Amino acid sequence: MSESPSQRSGRRWQWENATAGAVAGFATVAATHPLDVVRTRFQVNDGRVSNLPTYKNTAHAVLTIARLEGLRGLYAGFSPAVIGSTVSWGLYFFFYGRAKERYSKNGEEKLGPGLHLVSAAEAGALVCLCTNPLWLVKTRLQLQTPLHQTQPYSGLYDAVRTIMREEGWRGLYKGFVPSLFLQVSHGAIQFTAYEELRKVIVHFKQRKQNTDGADNLLNSVDYAILGGSSKVAAILMTYPFQVIRARLQQRPNDGIPRYMDSWHVVRETVRFEGLRGFYKGITANLLKNAPAASITFIVYENVLKFLLGKKN
Repeated sequence: MSESPSQRSGRRWQWENATAGAVAGFATVAATHPLDVVRTRFQVNDGRVSNLPTYKNTAHAVLTIARLEGLRGLYAGFSPAVIGSTVSWGLYFFFYGRAKERYSKNGEEKLGPGLHLVSAAEAGALVCLCTNPLWLVKTRLQLQTPLHQTQPYSGLYDAVRTIMREEGWRGLYKGFVPSLFLQVSHGAIQFTAYEELRKVIVHFKQRKQNTDGADNLLNSVDYAILGGSSKVAAILMTYPFQVIRARLQQRPNDGIPRYMDSWHVVRETVRFEGLRGFYKGITANLLKNAPAASITFIVYENVLKFLLGKKN
């Protein structure tokens, strides 16, 4: 049985989504990584840790790291971040595109907010399973400072090898539970908001220009606004999961982890820091991720247009 044009188009859409997502992910990390380092150090600093510097605010953190650790400090954990982000975005857009295609019966039915949410959640869970070890290594490399007393990891490979030797496979999946909740809920909120806002803007422009076609109505400014707005909404609603994950993923001190599980993090954070503890580093996170999401979706949509244009 021969394939219909919609089936062939759907298959092209899948690899083109993955390629566009991967390119977008790399561009995003390269531009915003120093803020990621600052955010991670704020997240784990509960005021009781002696091997982490204390920073007054985001600007002070960037300047202090640059002065004491140089460019290497600002780009600590860059390799796993690049690999993780590129793979994550590539897989996310691929799984998300596949899920949307499946739920829309190969594009024959229009998806509502509910199915956009389910598609994004499904993609998030699969990506989390594939990439948790990379994010754990990134976090630990970012937390290595001149005050660190444990023998530092020399890089990505050494970190993975040392974790496997000292903690086993389970060590690579520390923080998996909050990471799963984060990835599923964050991605679902972001992509649902993106899709619904996109519909509103397309509908507004169609009425303004008196046309029925949705192609080429949106430009890079529209994608930047869509990406940034949807990202801010997702960050504000899911940020505590990031703090819990980062604290769980810290390197054990003499083989003893600082926190035993997610509930332990929640109890200790509430006890010593209150609600504010769950939002430490959010300024750096917003500065990093709102523009980053705009960059990601601008690159993604334009790379996708380019690839689809070459196919036609």
